[in-house]
Amino acid sequence: MYDAVLIVSFGGPEKAEDVLLFLENVTRGRNVPRERLLEVAEHYYHFGGKSPINDQCRDLMAALRNELAANGPDLPVYWGNRNWHPFLAETLRQMRADGVQHAAALVTSAYSSYSGCRQYRENIAAAQAEVGEGAPKIDKLPAFYNHPGFIEGCADRVREALPPFLRDEPNSFRLVISAHSIPSSMAETSDYENQLRETSRLVAAAVRIDRWDLVFQSRSGPPSQPWLGPDILDHLRMLYGEGVSNVLVAPLGFVSDHMEVLYDLDVEAAALAKELGMKLVRAATVGAHPAFVKMIRQLISEPNAAVCPEGCCPAPSRAGRVHASEVPFVSPRS
Repeated sequence: MYDAVLIVSFGGPEKAEDVLLFLENVTRGRNVPRERLLEVAEHYYHFGGKSPINDQCRDLMAALRNELAANGPDLPVYWGNRNWHPFLAETLRQMRADGVQHAAALVTSAYSSYSGCRQYRENIAAAQAEVGEGAPKIDKLPAFYNHPGFIEGCADRVREALPPFLRDEPNSFRLVISAHSIPSSMAETSDYENQLRETSRLVAAAVRIDRWDLVFQSRSGPPSQPWLGPDILDHLRMLYGEGVSNVLVAPLGFVSDHMEVLYDLDVEAAALAKELGMKLVRAATVGAHPAFVKMIRQLISEPNAAVCPEGCCPAPSRAGRVHASEVPFVSPRS
């Protein structure tokens, strides 16, 4: 059915000189104050100006190429981003030059929401329009939040983080599952929160963990604007008040590490846990786990492979729409 695979992601800077240009791309047309960009830029500079997301996309591409070469269909794998090189239009031009006519697109977001699904479809359509005649047809693969391969890969990442707690009883820690918060008005037009809860339930069951909490991170905008909660920092304080001293944080809302995973969890949440005297261990994202890579092959090679439905994840209604400057800097996928 397809003659290529396209991995579509958010993108991220590769060096300090890229950071502000990248953030300007992310926020173009949203009237975000310059001081807010400079504030977020400091998160990137804390890690030398490089986001891990691009390297993780490269790892995923390499693993998928090996999987397809070994098990078929043996298709070329391309990669295009929303906000940084390689931009989608650049990649689609190369695909056209290579003779690609019809590709399956794997967006690095497991869940349904406007910013994690439909906006990527809009990005693909805009890139096709920019490329013009001969641009390949692109089918976006559906949300995969409950696919057995995704669940297996996420469960393994949680298992890999368990050893610091194994000397205690298996449930002597609290599993805290983290995802990117989105405006409540955006959540109302998708199944984002319900899908996250189902992923959390399935992963916790696979690892045989009885108690888990779903929390959110990385919100922006004024406190008066409703966003999904509770916030992870507030939740850690609440757990501390309940006498919980061991926490395993699993960022199941994210397919790969990026700056918000690194900064919000590995810096801010870790610092708060240390201040409170809590042990906090962070599980890895699914990344290029073999079960996840196998899942991608299955999605593109099954007869009558499902694609993302045309009417999914509409933008928030005008009455409930947030101001452009309050939209997340990073979508809840990637």
